[in-house]
Amino acid sequence: MEIYARVRRAVLAEGKSRRAVAREFGLARKTVNKMLEFSLPPGYRRQKPVRRPRLAAWQGVIDAILEEDKQRPKKQRHTAKRIFERLKAEHAYPGGYTIVKDYVRQSRISSQEMFVPLSHPPGEAQADFGEAVVVIAGVEQTAHFMVFDLPHSDDCFVQAFPAETTEAFLEGHVRSFQYFGAVPTRILYDNTTLAVARILGDGERQKTRAFSELQSHYLFAEKFGRPGKGNDKGKAENLVGYARRNFMVPVPRASSWEELNAHLEADCRRRRERRLRGHTETIGERFQCDRAAMLPLSAVPYEPCEKITARVSSLALVRYRTNDYSVPTAYGHRQVLVNGYVHRVEIVCGSEVIASHPRSYDRESAVYDPVHYLALLEQKSRALDQAAPLAGWALPDCFSQLRRLLQARLSKYASREYIQVLRLMETFALGEVTHAVEDALRLGAISFDAVRHVLLCRIERRPPRLDLANWPHLPLPTVRTTQAGDYMALLSRPPAVPLPVNPEAAP
Repeated sequence: MEIYARVRRAVLAEGKSRRAVAREFGLARKTVNKMLEFSLPPGYRRQKPVRRPRLAAWQGVIDAILEEDKQRPKKQRHTAKRIFERLKAEHAYPGGYTIVKDYVRQSRISSQEMFVPLSHPPGEAQADFGEAVVVIAGVEQTAHFMVFDLPHSDDCFVQAFPAETTEAFLEGHVRSFQYFGAVPTRILYDNTTLAVARILGDGERQKTRAFSELQSHYLFAEKFGRPGKGNDKGKAENLVGYARRNFMVPVPRASSWEELNAHLEADCRRRRERRLRGHTETIGERFQCDRAAMLPLSAVPYEPCEKITARVSSLALVRYRTNDYSVPTAYGHRQVLVNGYVHRVEIVCGSEVIASHPRSYDRESAVYDPVHYLALLEQKSRALDQAAPLAGWALPDCFSQLRRLLQARLSKYASREYIQVLRLMETFALGEVTHAVEDALRLGAISFDAVRHVLLCRIERRPPRLDLANWPHLPLPTVRTTQAGDYMALLSRPPAVPLPVNPEAAP
């Protein structure tokens, strides 16, 4: 660069001839002319496009291979070396590797997609699902977390669920709207089957019933990205990665999903204090503009559950998502409505909730409530020890003690009496029945009537009166006072006659 400046100064400032300057600096006159034409070295300037005469006949083959690679997994696409090997083996290519490598590199660069910077009006949102490993109650499992991003302010909301299901999709919306305190005017999604039942020929989407109900409740508009194009909702895609790296590293540990989600919500609130590059306001300050443009919340929140109809089987079971859930046996063979929430399953008959169970994410398992089967077991008491719903039912030790005493006192009628005691849990809490059984055992009152009486007395806060006057349906025994002289009759009896001994049987 120093010689370049000296040559230009000698000719243009000192007035020397180009011939003399060329001789002085040992340069060609064409080089001196180029130096005088540009104030800075222009570098190499190609006058004509690169020609590859030896490769021209095979460029179509290479282009076809690269085009086919776009439909293949990234880890199974051709390298330049592999394309060169195929050209030599399959097409008798006589050239070298370098020009093949240069052509492949240039083709891939020119085929890369370009994007237009977008502006995002306030009040709009993007939604997506991601996956991460978490530990819940000591069990490592995959969490499916739903993210909501407000592109205008960069505010976000993240919630985790055991599975990416319809009820998780609905509950994610309800919780996000509660977090923002308003409803976005429009939400951008990918073509998830949770919202899109079918893509029609004209590009329109046939929405699922659950998504249509959610949209009708909150009145937001929807927009769907192009199939297979994640960049249409790039903000949400980036938020999935950000949440995984920042909210879930190290692997979060929680005793329940509620605790994990409380942790994620706290992380989202702390993020509002950040000031991102290119902005003078924090995320929380910019969110106010978003919120002003959003729709108001509904007075009543949407019920985020999947609703299906089912029929109760002869085993008092209702099937939902490959698992069976029990109902009281009195509702056998009836049509019921199943409300599937993220963490529980409710079964409704008419307008009454007849059963509520923790949600199971296993497959082909049965979820029992033992109390549902006690009324039937009272009629079929011989099935008590083999009843599957009662297997593994962890009752306090006082119940097993009561059953042993009932068995000693009532023999074959003991099972039915014991089931009657268990049926008290249809009305009262387990703790209340347990205290009543313990009190009855302490008083030596071994019967269902006694346990029920003690239980009612505990609830009404009055002392129990275990006398026969409280039970008029029982016969009153007559017990006279024993006198000392009565024992003299034992002495007046003749002595017992000893049995004869068989001498032949003696050893």
